[in-house]
Amino acid sequence: MTYILGIESSCDDTAVAVLHNSKIIANVVATQKIHQQHGGVVPELASRAHQSHMVQAVDTALQEAKISKEQLTAIAFTQGPGLLGSLLVGGSFAKSMALALDIPLLAIHHMKAHILAHFIADAQQQEPLNKVLNDEQQKMPQFPFLALTISGGHTQIVKVTDYFEMEVLGTTIDDAVGEAFDKTAKLLGLPYPGGPLIDRYAKEGDPKRFSFTKPKVKGLDFSFSGLKTAIRYFIEKQTKQNPNFIQENLQDICASVQHTIVTILMDKVKLAAKQTQIKTLVIGGGVSANSEVRKRVQQLGEQPDWQTFIPKFEYTTDNAAMVAIAGYYKYLQKDFAGLDVVSQPRMGM
Repeated sequence: MTYILGIESSCDDTAVAVLHNSKIIANVVATQKIHQQHGGVVPELASRAHQSHMVQAVDTALQEAKISKEQLTAIAFTQGPGLLGSLLVGGSFAKSMALALDIPLLAIHHMKAHILAHFIADAQQQEPLNKVLNDEQQKMPQFPFLALTISGGHTQIVKVTDYFEMEVLGTTIDDAVGEAFDKTAKLLGLPYPGGPLIDRYAKEGDPKRFSFTKPKVKGLDFSFSGLKTAIRYFIEKQTKQNPNFIQENLQDICASVQHTIVTILMDKVKLAAKQTQIKTLVIGGGVSANSEVRKRVQQLGEQPDWQTFIPKFEYTTDNAAMVAIAGYYKYLQKDFAGLDVVSQPRMGM
Protein backbone atom coordinates (compact mmCIF):
# COMPACT_ATOMS: atom_id res chain seq x y z
CA MET A 1 0.00 0.00 0.00
CA THR A 2 1.71 3.16 -1.24
CA TYR A 3 1.05 6.66 0.04
CA ILE A 4 2.94 9.46 -1.73
CA LEU A 5 2.92 13.03 -0.38
CA GLY A 6 3.31 15.56 -3.19
CA ILE A 7 4.54 19.13 -2.64
CA GLU A 8 4.32 21.81 -5.35
CA SER A 9 5.83 25.27 -4.77
CA SER A 10 7.21 26.34 -8.15
CA CYS A 11 5.42 29.69 -8.31
CA ASP A 12 2.72 31.33 -6.20
CA ASP A 13 0.50 28.43 -5.08
CA THR A 14 1.39 26.24 -2.11
CA ALA A 15 -0.05 22.86 -3.05
CA VAL A 16 0.03 19.54 -1.21
CA ALA A 17 -1.58 16.24 -2.23
CA VAL A 18 -1.69 12.67 -0.99
CA LEU A 19 -1.81 9.82 -3.49
CA HIS A 20 -2.88 6.26 -2.64
CA ASN A 21 -1.32 4.13 -5.38
CA SER A 22 -2.51 6.06 -8.48
CA LYS A 23 -5.57 7.72 -6.93
CA ILE A 24 -5.59 11.14 -5.28
CA ILE A 25 -7.18 11.09 -1.82
CA ALA A 26 -6.28 14.66 -0.83
CA ASN A 27 -5.53 17.73 -2.93
CA VAL A 28 -4.96 21.06 -1.14
CA VAL A 29 -4.04 24.42 -2.70
CA ALA A 30 -3.28 27.59 -0.72
CA THR A 31 -3.55 30.46 -3.22
CA GLN A 32 -1.49 33.62 -2.69
CA LYS A 33 -3.87 36.49 -3.45
CA ILE A 34 -1.34 39.15 -2.48
CA HIS A 35 0.10 39.21 -6.02
CA GLN A 36 -3.11 40.59 -7.53
CA GLN A 37 -2.41 44.08 -6.17
CA HIS A 38 1.02 44.05 -7.87
CA GLY A 39 -0.26 42.96 -11.28
CA GLY A 40 1.92 39.84 -11.30
CA VAL A 41 3.85 37.40 -9.13
CA VAL A 42 6.47 38.98 -6.85
CA PRO A 43 9.11 36.27 -6.20
CA GLU A 44 10.10 37.42 -2.70
CA LEU A 45 6.49 37.63 -1.56
CA ALA A 46 5.80 34.22 -3.07
CA SER A 47 8.59 32.48 -1.16
CA ARG A 48 7.54 34.11 2.12
CA ALA A 49 3.94 33.03 1.59
CA HIS A 50 5.07 29.44 0.93
CA GLN A 51 6.84 29.49 4.30
CA SER A 52 3.63 30.64 5.98
CA HIS A 53 1.34 28.16 4.23
CA MET A 54 3.40 24.97 3.98
CA VAL A 55 2.91 23.40 7.42
CA GLN A 56 -0.84 24.06 7.43
CA ALA A 57 -1.24 22.78 3.87
CA VAL A 58 0.57 19.51 4.69
CA ASP A 59 -1.45 19.06 7.88
CA THR A 60 -4.72 19.71 6.04
CA ALA A 61 -3.83 17.25 3.28
CA LEU A 62 -3.01 14.48 5.77
CA GLN A 63 -6.27 15.12 7.62
CA GLU A 64 -8.22 15.07 4.36
CA ALA A 65 -6.53 11.79 3.39
CA LYS A 66 -7.28 10.37 6.86
CA ILE A 67 -3.74 9.10 7.36
CA SER A 68 -0.86 9.98 9.65
CA LYS A 69 2.52 11.16 8.48
CA GLU A 70 4.00 7.87 9.68
CA GLN A 71 1.96 6.04 7.02
CA LEU A 72 3.63 7.92 4.17
CA THR A 73 5.74 5.82 1.79
CA ALA A 74 7.69 8.66 0.12
CA ILE A 75 7.68 12.42 -0.44
CA ALA A 76 7.73 13.98 -3.91
CA PHE A 77 8.51 17.65 -4.48
CA THR A 78 8.95 20.00 -7.42
CA GLN A 79 12.67 20.37 -8.11
CA GLY A 80 12.12 22.83 -10.98
CA PRO A 81 11.68 24.74 -13.16
CA GLY A 82 10.16 27.70 -11.33
CA LEU A 83 11.00 30.60 -9.03
CA LEU A 84 14.15 29.71 -7.09
CA GLY A 85 12.98 31.07 -3.73
CA SER A 86 9.66 29.25 -3.99
CA LEU A 87 11.33 26.00 -5.06
CA LEU A 88 13.75 26.18 -2.14
CA VAL A 89 10.91 26.40 0.39
CA GLY A 90 9.17 23.31 -0.94
CA GLY A 91 12.41 21.40 -1.46
CA SER A 92 13.76 22.17 2.00
CA PHE A 93 10.51 21.14 3.66
CA ALA A 94 10.36 17.91 1.66
CA LYS A 95 13.97 17.02 2.52
CA SER A 96 13.42 17.69 6.23
CA MET A 97 10.24 15.64 6.37
CA ALA A 98 11.71 12.73 4.40
CA LEU A 99 14.76 12.71 6.67
CA ALA A 100 12.65 12.83 9.84
CA LEU A 101 10.40 9.98 8.67
CA ASP A 102 13.29 8.04 7.07
CA ILE A 103 11.44 7.59 3.78
CA PRO A 104 12.54 8.13 0.15
CA LEU A 105 12.67 11.57 -1.47
CA LEU A 106 11.49 12.01 -5.08
CA ALA A 107 12.58 15.05 -7.14
CA ILE A 108 10.03 15.98 -9.83
CA HIS A 109 10.27 18.02 -13.04
CA HIS A 110 7.36 20.48 -13.03
CA MET A 111 6.50 20.26 -16.75
CA LYS A 112 6.80 16.47 -16.84
CA ALA A 113 4.37 16.39 -13.92
CA HIS A 114 1.82 18.40 -15.94
CA ILE A 115 1.96 15.66 -18.58
CA LEU A 116 1.86 12.77 -16.12
CA ALA A 117 -1.25 14.25 -14.49
CA HIS A 118 -3.15 12.33 -17.17
CA PHE A 119 -2.27 9.12 -15.32
CA ILE A 120 -4.06 10.12 -12.12
CA ALA A 121 -6.92 7.67 -11.70
CA ASP A 122 -9.60 10.36 -12.09
CA ALA A 123 -7.69 12.94 -14.12
CA GLN A 124 -9.65 12.91 -17.39
CA GLN A 125 -12.37 15.46 -17.98
CA GLN A 126 -15.84 13.93 -18.02
CA GLU A 127 -18.27 14.26 -20.94
CA PRO A 128 -18.91 16.23 -23.02
CA LEU A 129 -15.29 17.40 -23.28
CA ASN A 130 -13.74 13.96 -23.44
CA LYS A 131 -14.87 10.37 -23.78
CA VAL A 132 -14.00 8.43 -20.63
CA LEU A 133 -15.47 5.54 -18.74
CA ASN A 134 -15.71 5.14 -14.98
CA ASP A 135 -12.64 5.23 -12.75
CA GLU A 136 -12.00 1.48 -13.06
CA GLN A 137 -12.14 1.60 -16.86
CA GLN A 138 -10.71 5.07 -17.38
CA LYS A 139 -8.97 5.70 -20.67
CA MET A 140 -5.40 6.87 -20.38
CA PRO A 141 -3.01 7.89 -23.16
CA GLN A 142 -0.93 5.11 -24.66
CA PHE A 143 2.74 5.68 -25.49
CA PRO A 144 3.92 7.30 -27.66
CA PHE A 145 1.84 10.47 -27.61
CA LEU A 146 2.22 14.21 -28.09
CA ALA A 147 1.80 16.68 -25.23
CA LEU A 148 0.98 20.36 -25.60
CA THR A 149 2.18 22.03 -22.39
CA ILE A 150 0.95 25.62 -22.16
CA SER A 151 1.31 27.96 -19.20
CA GLY A 152 2.50 31.37 -18.11
CA GLY A 153 6.11 30.29 -18.43
CA HIS A 154 6.08 27.52 -21.03
CA THR A 155 4.78 26.67 -24.48
CA GLN A 156 6.00 23.28 -25.69
CA ILE A 157 5.15 20.35 -27.90
CA VAL A 158 6.64 17.22 -26.38
CA LYS A 159 6.97 13.69 -27.71
CA VAL A 160 6.36 11.28 -24.84
CA THR A 161 7.60 7.71 -25.29
CA ASP A 162 7.53 6.60 -21.64
CA TYR A 163 6.76 8.06 -18.21
CA PHE A 164 10.08 9.88 -18.05
CA GLU A 165 11.31 9.68 -21.65
CA MET A 166 10.26 12.96 -23.20
CA GLU A 167 11.63 14.99 -26.08
CA VAL A 168 10.78 18.65 -26.69
CA LEU A 169 9.92 18.98 -30.39
CA GLY A 170 9.06 22.66 -30.27
CA THR A 171 9.12 25.48 -27.74
CA THR A 172 8.63 29.23 -27.60
CA ILE A 173 11.61 31.29 -28.74
CA ASP A 174 10.45 34.28 -26.70
CA ASP A 175 7.25 34.64 -24.67
CA ALA A 176 5.00 31.89 -23.37
CA VAL A 177 1.36 31.68 -24.40
CA GLY A 178 0.11 32.45 -20.88
CA GLU A 179 2.18 35.62 -20.85
CA ALA A 180 0.66 36.64 -24.19
CA PHE A 181 -2.81 36.32 -22.67
CA ASP A 182 -1.89 38.20 -19.49
CA LYS A 183 -0.06 41.03 -21.29
CA THR A 184 -2.98 41.47 -23.68
CA ALA A 185 -5.33 41.65 -20.70
CA LYS A 186 -3.14 44.35 -19.17
CA LEU A 187 -3.34 46.37 -22.41
CA LEU A 188 -7.11 46.11 -22.14
CA GLY A 189 -7.11 47.36 -18.55
CA LEU A 190 -8.07 43.99 -17.05
CA PRO A 191 -6.70 42.95 -13.64
CA TYR A 192 -4.15 40.18 -13.03
CA PRO A 193 -4.40 37.32 -13.79
CA GLY A 194 -5.94 38.45 -17.06
CA GLY A 195 -5.93 35.23 -19.09
CA PRO A 196 -9.11 33.81 -17.52
CA LEU A 197 -10.86 37.17 -18.01
CA ILE A 198 -10.02 37.20 -21.73
CA ASP A 199 -11.54 33.72 -21.93
CA ARG A 200 -14.68 34.90 -20.14
CA TYR A 201 -15.23 37.96 -22.35
CA ALA A 202 -14.33 36.00 -25.51
CA LYS A 203 -17.36 33.76 -25.01
CA GLU A 204 -19.59 36.75 -25.80
CA GLY A 205 -17.52 38.07 -28.73
CA ASP A 206 -16.98 37.53 -32.43
CA PRO A 207 -13.63 35.71 -33.01
CA LYS A 208 -13.50 36.91 -36.65
CA ARG A 209 -14.20 40.59 -35.93
CA PHE A 210 -10.53 41.66 -35.82
CA SER A 211 -7.64 40.03 -37.64
CA PHE A 212 -4.11 39.63 -36.26
CA THR A 213 -1.20 38.30 -38.28
CA LYS A 214 0.16 34.99 -37.00
CA PRO A 215 3.95 34.91 -36.51
CA LYS A 216 5.86 32.91 -39.11
CA VAL A 217 8.16 30.59 -37.20
CA LYS A 218 9.78 27.61 -38.90
CA GLY A 219 9.29 24.10 -37.60
CA LEU A 220 7.47 23.42 -34.36
CA ASP A 221 8.71 26.42 -32.38
CA PHE A 222 6.43 29.25 -31.23
CA SER A 223 6.73 33.02 -30.98
CA PHE A 224 4.30 35.38 -29.27
CA SER A 225 6.30 38.60 -28.81
CA GLY A 226 5.44 39.87 -32.29
CA LEU A 227 1.76 39.13 -31.77
CA LYS A 228 1.79 41.03 -28.48
CA THR A 229 3.37 44.02 -30.24
CA ALA A 230 0.79 43.87 -33.03
CA ILE A 231 -2.04 43.84 -30.48
CA ARG A 232 -0.52 46.81 -28.65
CA TYR A 233 -0.19 48.86 -31.85
CA PHE A 234 -3.75 47.92 -32.83
CA ILE A 235 -5.16 49.05 -29.48
CA GLU A 236 -3.14 52.29 -29.50
CA LYS A 237 -4.32 53.14 -33.01
CA GLN A 238 -7.96 52.38 -32.32
CA THR A 239 -8.13 54.19 -28.96
CA LYS A 240 -6.50 57.25 -30.52
CA GLN A 241 -9.41 57.40 -32.98
CA ASN A 242 -12.01 56.41 -30.39
CA PRO A 243 -11.15 56.69 -26.66
CA ASN A 244 -14.01 54.30 -25.85
CA PHE A 245 -12.90 51.65 -28.34
CA ILE A 246 -11.90 49.06 -25.72
CA GLN A 247 -15.08 49.40 -23.67
CA GLU A 248 -17.27 49.27 -26.77
CA ASN A 249 -15.50 46.26 -28.33
CA LEU A 250 -14.02 44.35 -25.39
CA GLN A 251 -15.75 41.03 -26.11
CA ASP A 252 -14.81 41.06 -29.80
CA ILE A 253 -11.20 42.03 -29.07
CA CYS A 254 -10.84 39.20 -26.55
CA ALA A 255 -12.49 36.69 -28.87
CA SER A 256 -10.30 37.71 -31.81
CA VAL A 257 -7.07 37.58 -29.79
CA GLN A 258 -7.97 34.24 -28.26
CA HIS A 259 -8.92 32.78 -31.65
CA THR A 260 -5.56 33.84 -33.09
CA ILE A 261 -3.52 32.41 -30.21
CA VAL A 262 -5.36 29.08 -30.11
CA THR A 263 -5.10 28.73 -33.90
CA ILE A 264 -1.32 29.15 -33.62
CA LEU A 265 -1.23 26.35 -31.03
CA MET A 266 -3.42 23.97 -33.01
CA ASP A 267 -1.58 24.57 -36.29
CA LYS A 268 1.68 23.52 -34.62
CA VAL A 269 0.05 20.45 -33.07
CA LYS A 270 -1.18 19.30 -36.50
CA LEU A 271 2.28 19.88 -37.95
CA ALA A 272 3.84 17.83 -35.15
CA ALA A 273 1.39 15.00 -35.81
CA LYS A 274 2.28 15.08 -39.50
CA GLN A 275 6.01 14.92 -38.77
CA THR A 276 5.83 12.19 -36.10
CA GLN A 277 2.83 10.22 -37.37
CA ILE A 278 1.43 10.40 -33.83
CA LYS A 279 -2.22 11.38 -33.46
CA THR A 280 -2.65 11.05 -29.72
CA LEU A 281 -2.56 14.39 -27.91
CA VAL A 282 -2.70 15.41 -24.26
CA ILE A 283 -2.74 18.97 -22.95
CA GLY A 284 -1.44 20.35 -19.67
CA GLY A 285 -0.53 23.56 -17.88
CA GLY A 286 -2.61 26.51 -16.74
CA VAL A 287 -3.64 27.63 -20.23
CA SER A 288 -5.16 24.18 -20.86
CA ALA A 289 -8.04 25.45 -18.72
CA ASN A 290 -8.91 27.91 -21.50
CA SER A 291 -12.33 27.03 -22.93
CA GLU A 292 -11.33 27.66 -26.55
CA VAL A 293 -8.26 25.43 -26.21
CA ARG A 294 -10.38 22.68 -24.72
CA LYS A 295 -13.05 23.03 -27.42
CA ARG A 296 -10.54 22.90 -30.26
CA VAL A 297 -8.74 19.90 -28.75
CA GLN A 298 -12.06 18.12 -28.33
CA GLN A 299 -12.91 18.83 -31.97
CA LEU A 300 -9.53 17.46 -33.02
CA GLY A 301 -10.23 14.30 -31.04
CA GLU A 302 -13.44 13.77 -33.01
CA GLN A 303 -11.50 13.50 -36.27
CA PRO A 304 -10.58 10.06 -37.69
CA ASP A 305 -7.53 8.38 -36.08
CA TRP A 306 -7.15 11.10 -33.44
CA GLN A 307 -7.33 10.63 -29.66
CA THR A 308 -7.21 13.61 -27.34
CA PHE A 309 -7.06 13.81 -23.56
CA ILE A 310 -8.28 16.84 -21.62
CA PRO A 311 -7.59 17.02 -17.86
CA LYS A 312 -10.01 18.09 -15.16
CA PHE A 313 -9.68 21.77 -14.27
CA GLU A 314 -8.05 21.03 -10.90
CA TYR A 315 -5.18 19.31 -12.72
CA THR A 316 -4.50 22.12 -15.20
CA THR A 317 -3.06 24.88 -13.04
CA ASP A 318 -0.12 24.20 -10.71
CA ASN A 319 -1.14 21.45 -8.28
CA ALA A 320 0.49 18.81 -6.10
CA ALA A 321 -1.58 15.92 -7.44
CA MET A 322 0.52 15.92 -10.61
CA VAL A 323 3.71 15.95 -8.49
CA ALA A 324 2.42 13.00 -6.47
CA ILE A 325 1.59 10.87 -9.53
CA ALA A 326 4.99 11.63 -11.06
CA GLY A 327 6.51 10.64 -7.72
CA TYR A 328 4.54 7.40 -7.75
CA TYR A 329 6.08 6.30 -11.05
CA LYS A 330 9.54 7.37 -9.87
CA TYR A 331 8.98 5.37 -6.70
CA LEU A 332 8.12 2.27 -8.74
CA GLN A 333 11.42 2.72 -10.61
CA LYS A 334 13.26 3.33 -7.30
CA ASP A 335 14.51 6.62 -8.74
CA PHE A 336 15.16 8.29 -5.39
CA ALA A 337 16.87 11.63 -4.77
CA GLY A 338 19.52 12.31 -2.16
CA LEU A 339 19.38 15.10 0.39
CA ASP A 340 21.97 16.90 -1.73
CA VAL A 341 19.50 17.35 -4.61
CA VAL A 342 19.43 20.99 -5.78
CA SER A 343 16.40 23.07 -6.73
CA GLN A 344 16.72 24.34 -10.32
CA PRO A 345 14.84 27.37 -11.66
CA ARG A 346 15.64 26.20 -15.21
CA MET A 347 15.55 22.55 -16.24
CA GLY A 348 15.60 20.82 -19.59
CA MET A 349 13.19 17.97 -20.25
